[in-house]
Formats: sequence, structure tokens, C-alpha cells
Amino acid sequence: MRASLIQIAVEEGEPVESRRRRVAALVREQSASDLVVLPELWTTGAFAYEEFAAEAEPLDGPTFEVMAKAASDAGVWLHAGSVPERDPEGPLYNTSLVFSPSGDLAAAYRKIHRFGFDKGEAVLMGAGREPVTVRLPRTVLGLATCYDLRFPELFRALVDAGAETLVIPAGWPERRRAHWTLLAQARAVENQAFVLACGTAGTHAGVPQAGHSIVVDPWGEVLAEAGAGEQVLTVDIDPAKVGTTREQFPALKDRVLGLEPPRRPPLA
Repeated sequence: MRASLIQIAVEEGEPVESRRRRVAALVREQSASDLVVLPELWTTGAFAYEEFAAEAEPLDGPTFEVMAKAASDAGVWLHAGSVPERDPEGPLYNTSLVFSPSGDLAAAYRKIHRFGFDKGEAVLMGAGREPVTVRLPRTVLGLATCYDLRFPELFRALVDAGAETLVIPAGWPERRRAHWTLLAQARAVENQAFVLACGTAGTHAGVPQAGHSIVVDPWGEVLAEAGAGEQVLTVDIDPAKVGTTREQFPALKDRVLGLEPPRRPPLA
């Protein structure tokens, strides 16, 4: 299975509509791939908090329309990164969209863990509540977004739901790039799954981005890693390796905690 991660440079001064057209063209160029992945909040920039409300769109808004057509034109599964979603009956959400090769919406995932420590995204956007998986012909995707990477319990839930390939779009800052690489490998090793982590390049609201999108196999080996600037990272993965890894080293079968509700001690 061929996967292409498009590490988009999000720079101030480029109109959102222009960036949509540019990114759609990049998606169409990946017609030889099976799966294409975009970063988090690439329309606005993950740290451009003041832009969230102004650029928020309904689930079926302009980004949906452009990306659905790009997926159909290229004939690929497209994880279109995330957009600031405006729920007509609620708050904003950081929502990821996945399209099938026919351009149909296969899944939408609202980011569960919001970054900001009581400011920024943490107060401007609502929290998702449900883990989301998507079944492709050769693998099952588990969806997570950026800050989610720091919360291993989400990935356990995705694995329990059948996930074999963990897809993580992000707008990760350069100053914490070492954590990005470390956590991507940790999530791959502990869940014996592929990790496709696609970040942005450029600078969002004065915050330099890490770039360095990365593909990790179920043993934690880095199969490919991007540099700092805009580029397309393409790698061939064998989805069957998840099953063989879990058979050869069946650590997931030895899980104890988290599989049953905790037992209360007897009353004295």
C-alpha cells in the first residue's frame, strides 16, 4: 500500500482559497498512491487562533467540496487533515475528514484532546468524544490529531476497535520536535501498528512548525521522514506486517489494565 504525506507549508499572506486550490493540485498529483494524508488545520494554521472563527466552515463547506473532488480526481483515499468546523448548533470543532476514492465522506473525527492549557484551542473549540476508525481495503485507519499523540489511552481504544494504521495530522511546533518523533515511535511500538504522522511546515502566527512528517512501522522503525520544508513524503508499507508483528511478539494479548471496569474493594 502506497501512502503519501503532504507536508504543507502554511505561511501568512497566502489566502485560504488559494491554499485550497494549491493543496488540491498536490493531492491530484498523488494518483499513484492508495492513501494521501494532509496536516492539521492547514487552511488556517494550528496556532492562528484568531482565524478560527472567521475561517470556520460547516462540515460540507468549501474545504469539503474541494477535497472530495481532489480525492475523486486522483482516485485515492484522502485523509484531508482537519478544518475548523462550525457546528450550527454548537461550538467550533477541530475536525478531520476522510474521503473515499469516489469522493464520498468516509469519516469525520472531532479532535478529543484540545491543546492550549485553558487558552487557544482549549477554549475556542469543543472536544470530540468518540474514537473513529475507517476500514480501507487493506487496513483499518485509526484517527487522531496532533495533541492526541500524547494520550496513549486513545490509541488503545483505536486498536481495540480494529485499527492497524494510526493516522495523525498535526501542526506541531519546532521547539518540541523531539517529542513528535519520540511519541510517534512510541505509539507504533506499544500498539504494534503503523503510524503515519503528517505535520505542517512554515510558521503559524509566529510559531515555527516542526515539519518532519514521519512513517513508523509496527516495530518502531522509521521508514521515512521528511525535512523541515514543504514536501511530499511517499512510502510503500505492507499492511500484513501488523498481523505478523502481533503474532511474533504477542504483547497486546498480555494486557491487563483497562480491559475490565476496576473492581471496588469490599466494604469493611
